[in-house]
Amino acid sequence: MVAIDTPVPVIVGAIVILILSLGIHEAAHGWVALKCGDPTARDLGRITVNPIAHIDLFMTIILPLMCFYTIGFPFGGAKPVPVNFYNLRRPYRDMALVALAGPISNFLIAIGIALAMKLVVENGIYSMNDMGFDILKKGLYLNLLLAAFNMLPIPPLDGSRVMAWLLPENIRPAFQRLESFGLLLVLGFVFFFPPGQVLLGNMMSAMYQWVKFIVELGGLW
Repeated sequence: MVAIDTPVPVIVGAIVILILSLGIHEAAHGWVALKCGDPTARDLGRITVNPIAHIDLFMTIILPLMCFYTIGFPFGGAKPVPVNFYNLRRPYRDMALVALAGPISNFLIAIGIALAMKLVVENGIYSMNDMGFDILKKGLYLNLLLAAFNMLPIPPLDGSRVMAWLLPENIRPAFQRLESFGLLLVLGFVFFFPPGQVLLGNMMSAMYQWVKFIVELGGLW
């Protein structure tokens, strides 16, 4: 978690990484949707890593700052990429693939940041106590948080699209109706349900171990 007493340049750097990462996350959704038969995101100019196309004033900027300065947790999101369910070739399966693309993109960004952290230290650009290294560390944490958080099987998070595909057809409608209460369910699960916090922490820890393993496999950790 980003501590409230974190220096302002580190907070700004972490927010820049967060906004860029959210943009890539949403662009990944749109790109996979296009590959699965739905051109909606492409036609609206949303398959781009330009973060401006994905910024929602409240969800991307105001809410994360409010949450950070009140609870120390940068909760928020980007403007969702529109996907037309009926344009997809195999709708439920393809919605699951579109959903998975976002967290996978954050996991890949985390790997890239981990590589950068290793290289800047080994080449003497930063030490592990420097502000630049701290910004990268916060960026790694935020991308693991985005990947783990979005994989929770709670509507409307990405994990719920995967869950909807896996559920029997007779249960899907009831599960999808939960989306009407989605934000309340997510906030309750993460902030007021201790096992939810433990689950999220365990997911992030497991992903970090995978990042470390992959970087070690390349001989760069």
